[in-house]
Amino acid sequence: MARSVNLRQDRQQRVHLLLHEQFISQQDFAEYAQVAASTVSNYVNCRPVDRIIFIKICEKLGVENWRDYADNSRHLNTNGHKSPKSVELTPSRVQNAVSNALEYPEGHVRVNSPFYIERTPIEQWCYEEITKPGALIRIKAPRQMGKSSLLVRTLYQAKERGDRVINLSLRKASASLFRDTNTFLKWFCASISRGLGLPANLDEYWELAEVMGGNLCCQDYFERYLLPEINQPITLALDEVDKVFEYPDISPDFFGLLRVIHEEAKQRTIWKQVRLVIAHSTEVYVPINLNQSPFNVGLPAELTDFTPEQILSLSQVYKLNWKEKQVLQLMEMVGGHPFLVRLALYYIARKDITLNKLLQTAPTTIGIYSTYLRNIESILENHPDLRAGMQELITNKEQAQLNNRTCSKLNALGLIKVVDGETIATCELYRQYFFK
Repeated sequence: MARSVNLRQDRQQRVHLLLHEQFISQQDFAEYAQVAASTVSNYVNCRPVDRIIFIKICEKLGVENWRDYADNSRHLNTNGHKSPKSVELTPSRVQNAVSNALEYPEGHVRVNSPFYIERTPIEQWCYEEITKPGALIRIKAPRQMGKSSLLVRTLYQAKERGDRVINLSLRKASASLFRDTNTFLKWFCASISRGLGLPANLDEYWELAEVMGGNLCCQDYFERYLLPEINQPITLALDEVDKVFEYPDISPDFFGLLRVIHEEAKQRTIWKQVRLVIAHSTEVYVPINLNQSPFNVGLPAELTDFTPEQILSLSQVYKLNWKEKQVLQLMEMVGGHPFLVRLALYYIARKDITLNKLLQTAPTTIGIYSTYLRNIESILENHPDLRAGMQELITNKEQAQLNNRTCSKLNALGLIKVVDGETIATCELYRQYFFK
């Protein structure tokens, strides 16, 4: 078998459609797939790509059979004839096929997916805010509640308006980059430069770092290089900024920089073209001067659980003939957690399991949530303080005394929530699985 593979030309339009539906740009997809942007460009433009990488890109795009996308025109079948090509999908047929196919609830929900449920009016607020010069949007919710999906939709609106968009997940930064502020800020600037297709000319702007400090060098880098070079509005999304909370030597400087960027836009024209969207799971438990924090300015967008009405609406998209009774039965086990709800509807719609069977097995090692629950269990095992805090809350909720840091992290995992001033376990699924 050939080591390099080309995308079939009659599949190129389908690939462009998949990219457009799920990602802001080729760069965004390259970061998601963890391959070079130049490799993605080669793939999309039907140029040779290493076979292993070709398969990986197909998988990340959701292509089930990579061989159907590989150009085998140079290879003959056993009868000595060229392998027949599949019938090309026209855009309308592709759209119908994509819209009607069930989507496994993993990662963000693509922009035009019928399986995305709007939590009105949050989306509209974000779409309106991102049009404003110097905008700052703060998206907050526990894990797998839909932060990335809302973030991607907000970026899509910015891109449609003509902004350059950068989607940067801070979880992708290796631990070594957090050893000091200058190192981290250099990575931050280099990542944005790369996303904009510009060389990272860092040395010139960090010559006076010891005198000026990393924040001023970073501002200088934006003012004298990045912003003049692109000369158009830029929307910068920072996903999973919680990562920075773990490094108290860096967090005050970095968050102070984000606050300065937002404040500068109120006074200086060059900064008006920068919009910020930050997404995080936890409450801010690191000490930050209120005047230097980006978490008390801008538009807050806090995602909540699905309501019974929203779950009923989503069940109809999955073509399930549900009534209020079935919705409430599911919610009694998993609450309105978007991922847990979508996973249940996905398997029921596929007829892999009935609702009754799902509810019986949900908090067990043979249920559909087993992998999800084991992942959370692994986190708790690695953080005994969190496990102890959760145990105390379940067994002694009347007198449970949890510190802010523990509460914040348990909330980020989606394990607890505050209702009418009382901290409780989010749903029955966790109570039954973790603390029988």
